[in-house]
Order: sequence, then C-alpha cells, then structure tokens
Amino acid sequence: MISVVNTVDTSHEDMIHDAQMDYYGRRLATCSSDRSVKIFDVADGSQTLVADLRGHEGPVWQVVWSHPKFGSLLASCSYDRKVIIWKETDGTWEKLYEYANHESSVNSVAWAPHEWGLFLACGSSDSSVSIISTTGDGTWGYKKIVNAHTIGVNAVSWAPSVQPGSLVQPPGSRPLGSSVAKRLVTGGCDNLVKIWKEADGQWVEEEQLDGHTDWVRDVAWAPSIGLLQSTIASCSQDCRVIIWSRDEVKGGPWSSKELHTFDDVVWHVSWSVTGNILAVSGGDNKVTLWKESLEGQWICISNVDKGQGQQPTQSDQ
Repeated sequence: MISVVNTVDTSHEDMIHDAQMDYYGRRLATCSSDRSVKIFDVADGSQTLVADLRGHEGPVWQVVWSHPKFGSLLASCSYDRKVIIWKETDGTWEKLYEYANHESSVNSVAWAPHEWGLFLACGSSDSSVSIISTTGDGTWGYKKIVNAHTIGVNAVSWAPSVQPGSLVQPPGSRPLGSSVAKRLVTGGCDNLVKIWKEADGQWVEEEQLDGHTDWVRDVAWAPSIGLLQSTIASCSQDCRVIIWSRDEVKGGPWSSKELHTFDDVVWHVSWSVTGNILAVSGGDNKVTLWKESLEGQWICISNVDKGQGQQPTQSDQ
C-alpha cells in the first residue's frame, strides 16, 4: 500500500506540473506555471531549497535528471518553445545550454540510458521530436524527427540499453561487438504510439501502435534486466492505460492489453526501477500501483488519493 512519507512546501506561485527525484533520491526538482524550476535537498526527511532557476518565459512542463556519471545535470522544457539544460558546479546552478529550435511548446524531455552517452529527446507541439547530444567537448548538436505526430507530440521515452534476452542467453552466445540500436517511443495528439529507431545516423519509424481513441498523454518504456520481452505503457485522454509487449528475440507484432479504464483522463505512467510495477496518475486525483500476476492479469496493488496518506478502502480496490 502507498503511504506518504514526506511533503514538500515548494512555495511555487502557480500549478506544479512535474516533480522528479535525482538518481540517489536525495534531491527533488519541481517545475511550475510560475516559469521557475526549483531544486530541494530532501535527504533525511528534511527539505532545503538549494536553487530557484529562472530562465523560461512560460509555464515549465517537465524536468528530468541525467545520470550522475555526467555530473549534476537537469533538463527542463517549457511552453516558451525552449529546452534548458542546467548544470551544478561547486554548489551553484547555471544554464549550460539552451535549445530553441522548436516552433511551439516543448511538452516532454527524456535522457537516454547513460550507456549511450548524453542524448536528450524532446517532444513538441510542432509535431516534431528533437534528439540533442554532446560528446562532452562543450558543443551540442541535434537531429530532428519532423512530423512525428500530427498536431503534436506529448511524450517521449527511451528504450533500455540492455540487450533483449541477454539474461537468459548462454555465456558467449552474443556476438562480439554487437550493440543495441537506440530506440524511443512517443505519444501524440493523433491518438498513436510510435516507436522510432536510429539507423545509419537517422531516425526512422519502426512501429505504429494504434489502440487509443483520444490524445496519448504519456508513454513509458519499461526498464529491462535482460529478459526476452519489451514492454511499453501508454495512457490517454480516453481514460485508458494500455500495456504493449513484444518478444524481442522471436520478433513479430506488438500485442496490447488494456490495463484498466479509469473514471477520468490519465496523465502519467511511470515504471519502477525493476520494471515490474507501474504507477498511474490522472484526473481522478489518485495514484495507483499495478503489477502483473502470474496469469498475465494486471492487478491494482495500491491506491491512494494524491496528497493523502490513507490506506485504500475495499471499494477503492
């Protein structure tokens, strides 16, 4: 069951759109319609504001931490069409890079698995996806997927860097020098979920998953420990969450299973680190946790209203 262990008074002056813990769970980044990004030290149950970052000229929709091997980096995206990468040096946060090559609101940002390097995917209402990257020499470049989704892109998520099936393959069976191709999944205003793959330095559409009947609001590719199956969760304004899966060794089409139909729009889906528990939040002001049973059915294992710490009642379950 879910229990609230701590609350943070952010002192934001408008609606909070995102809150993300860093890799070690010691710092919390928040963003708001008040155009600011705030960073708190939340170690040991306390909360201390360590930075109030001002650089956006519109509501800030999302923040995301990079892997610590690249230092303390935080990316933010905004209605002002900008993506800003912030860096902490000797306790001081400063703007490291500003990307302003979108023509409309940037709605989602996601760092690639650290094994691939410093890559940041950005989804925009201008229908395109940008992949920003740097080799660490201070220069930044980008590639763009134009017309990724009609009307706009609402969410982006990277595939794991782990070789599918590597956990169950015998030692030495993987060819030397083989690598996993970079892939990402996007959700858009065309009601579609799309999978993209980098091939010969360009991004091409690999799959188009059609199952929702309204805007797809979020997508999340489940982390992998090297099993055969890839899993993606998507949620939509049609009040549904769909789980997409495919056997990556045998190949074949992606299969879909409806996790649940909720009473209101579903805004966000997020996997646990091990990829076996899915958190879902939506317009009903509840956060629910779901886990797949041995029979392949998705079961709600915990349910709580946002901001509350009560245990779920029988009717909630």
